Amino acid sequence: MSAAEATSSDTSTGSSPSVLTGLSQRYQKFLDDITRYRLLRWIIACLLVLGYAVRVYFLQGWHIISYALAIYILNLFILFLSPKIDPAFDDDEWDTEEGPSLPTKASEEFRPFIRRLPEFKFWHNLSRGVLIALLMTCFDMFNIPVFWPILVLYFILLFTVTMKRQITHMIKYRYLPFSYGKRRYKGKEDTGHVIQQ
Repeated sequence: MSAAEATSSDTSTGSSPSVLTGLSQRYQKFLDDITRYRLLRWIIACLLVLGYAVRVYFLQGWHIISYALAIYILNLFILFLSPKIDPAFDDDEWDTEEGPSLPTKASEEFRPFIRRLPEFKFWHNLSRGVLIALLMTCFDMFNIPVFWPILVLYFILLFTVTMKRQITHMIKYRYLPFSYGKRRYKGKEDTGHVIQQ
């Protein structure tokens, strides 16, 4: 092997990581740019879910993929509703933990609710899951024949049990994962005067 052949083979293998790096950086820039448009992101996600549902309805198949997608979305939703630090664990374990946690007694100081799965990651994972499911409906090997009413009934049962457990947890530890309806406290209006002592 000559030196020229070795150099050409090195550059051909070395260019693929830079292409992947470039694509990764463009994708990250796209995510950074779309972060501030919350309503637009969720409209796009709803349109993706609606498009998937229409595609599956007209194709009359891919029920296993739809069931897996529904369970994945339910799992994301439960993580979105859950606090980052679960107050159900023993308080002694979390005394050494740094960072905010939920108050468990009325005398404790208010701490903000921090989600286990932030809203942006919830949207990103949901959109990615729907796109993967849409891609899977393009291949017949994923169209496994199944009696779909059983899957629907099982999903309804799973949803009911899971949400009941989550709501019970929210009531027991007195937290509300949404800011709608919560009291907002306003400080004193800033007059701009500096108080000197």
